[in-house]
Amino acid sequence: MPRLALVLEYCGTEFHGWQKQKDLPSVQETLEVAITQLVQHPVTVVAAGRTDRGVHALAMVAHFDTSANHAERSFILGINHFLPPSIRVHAAHYVQASFHARFSANFRRYQYRILNRNTNAPLLHERVFWHPIPLDIKKMQEAANFLVGTHDFTSFRGKDCQAKTPIKTIHFCKISRQEDIITIDIQADGFLQHMVRNITGVLLKVGEGRQDITWVNTVLAAKTRTAAAMNVPACGLYFKEVGYTHGISSHWNFNK
Repeated sequence: MPRLALVLEYCGTEFHGWQKQKDLPSVQETLEVAITQLVQHPVTVVAAGRTDRGVHALAMVAHFDTSANHAERSFILGINHFLPPSIRVHAAHYVQASFHARFSANFRRYQYRILNRNTNAPLLHERVFWHPIPLDIKKMQEAANFLVGTHDFTSFRGKDCQAKTPIKTIHFCKISRQEDIITIDIQADGFLQHMVRNITGVLLKVGEGRQDITWVNTVLAAKTRTAAAMNVPACGLYFKEVGYTHGISSHWNFNK
């Protein structure tokens, strides 16, 4: 049966995460219902990452198998017709049966967005984390540099994390500011549950001046979640990109 890969964008505010849950709205179930209406047979959609409740995606890759014989553009238009405005398919492409959106990935990239000013922004509600305390992004970047490389990230791991190992390799962690929005841009070979949100909590303490730059090393070495700072809200987190060894990525234009 042919396999299709999709690139998706979605606002996670109204969903209880990617994964299907009984009696709760999820991105996966909403997408599966839409695709089923188009192809006229049940499908199971597998994503590159299982985002939590309230987390957004700019370019999530997902795959499904179908016996429907449509052109790639027809899949984009047809699936979007049955989706709510909070989810959109931007690209679709037939891929080899060996392609797996999750297990074929060799890196994933997230961004965490912080509104750093005295007052909140109604138009950005549930799209950023409002943090009114002034932040020093130079210190945050210096602290983030200690996280780059291969480490045991147990201190940044959610209590319900099911990953087989806490050892992950961070390729980069870049802090930038554009007007009032601070963005933490982080790429790794994989992520633990709540890892980006817990890292952000630690970097915020450094940016506020409550902890020094080397505190990040202390947290890493402790290998216990209690050593780190708060788990910041999901509303500021975005799944940004995923890449694969054979050239497919969430930013590759499938329809060229």
